Amino acid sequence: MSFSSLGLISPLLQALDALEYKLPTPVQAQAIPAVLAGRDLMVAAQTGTGKTAGFALPLLQRLSTEGAPVGSNAVRALVLVPTRELAEQVHESFRAYGRHLPLRTHVAYGGVSINPQMMKLRKGLDLLVATPGRLLDLYGKNAVKFTQLQALVLDEADRMLDLGFSRELDALIAAFPKRRQTLLFSATYSDPIRALATSLLRDPLTIDVSPRNSTVKSIKQWLIPVDKKRKSELFCHLLKKNGWGQVLVFVKTRKGVEQLVETLLAQGIRADSIHGDKPQPARLRALERFKSDEVQVLVATDVAARGLDIDDLPLVVNFDLPIVAEDYIHRTGRTGRAGASGEAISLVAADEVQQLAAIETLTRQILTRNDEQGFEPEHRVPMTDARGQVLKKPKKPKKPKPGKSQGV
Repeated sequence: MSFSSLGLISPLLQALDALEYKLPTPVQAQAIPAVLAGRDLMVAAQTGTGKTAGFALPLLQRLSTEGAPVGSNAVRALVLVPTRELAEQVHESFRAYGRHLPLRTHVAYGGVSINPQMMKLRKGLDLLVATPGRLLDLYGKNAVKFTQLQALVLDEADRMLDLGFSRELDALIAAFPKRRQTLLFSATYSDPIRALATSLLRDPLTIDVSPRNSTVKSIKQWLIPVDKKRKSELFCHLLKKNGWGQVLVFVKTRKGVEQLVETLLAQGIRADSIHGDKPQPARLRALERFKSDEVQVLVATDVAARGLDIDDLPLVVNFDLPIVAEDYIHRTGRTGRAGASGEAISLVAADEVQQLAAIETLTRQILTRNDEQGFEPEHRVPMTDARGQVLKKPKKPKKPKPGKSQGV
């Protein structure tokens, strides 16, 4: 099956050819014809399977061939995403695919001035990619109108709920016209997401191109038990011992991110960081430095677990395990993209065993444990069983008290 066989128009095929897209992925092959036909969709697809093209390509085609010209402050298609990084990534995909189409697009998110975004909206937009909070701000200032809204995409909707955007989503959905096409894409589906889909979608086509809550098979995953206080030392040791090139490292807290970056810089290792306390221009600069190989190690909180599209990233390290098990899937999904192989290593301390058990339960796999010589922990990480449950240590038999008859 080719992209041309899916019914895409020549300008889109020309852009795909320049991007060297040869054949559609399974999610693209199923989603593109359905979106072109006007169906609502509920799609479960792993990170890195090409789901952005699955909705971007047909939406661009429909916007260029259907509907009236966009009015002042109006938007014809809207893509909601949970993070600034994902907003930039998705918008860049739309720009790349639609380079030969006369469409007006823009991206809107917090952390930067709202004024340029309001100026862009004055002439109206065919497509806007936005985070919920900033879109609600724009709506509150009468800078955006939804009267011409034809299509709504919720990308990584589960993450939007995880980040506490449910109130913003409710307010926005109430403002949208009821007659619209709605597409819901996500790598994982929780029960709240399924409830949201039920309320939003009309007779949706369900596409599931991967087992629910699974990680990409091409990613080799394993863990190293280590005492918490020695994690930084172990990471630096592994970096040098294995001759690692570029590494994306996930740390639980913003303070922990900066501490690790400080340690790496002190050892002459080129490192930078991305977290919620950094302004958006600084976050984008750190990402560009990493992509251009100016930086060897990019250290991030889960703000970067979704939305970082880095070509040929060979390795992800979980310096800390995520609090929310689903975030493990999205962290590891930064490597092994588009069929490539990758590796995900977790440094696990004894007090993280509950997070480990939750991850193993969610992904239905037990992570292989490999001790690193010289870093064997004093506090052992309890074992988990095939269901990802923590196994209790067997009780030691009581020693008989002196002078008591033992019987026969």
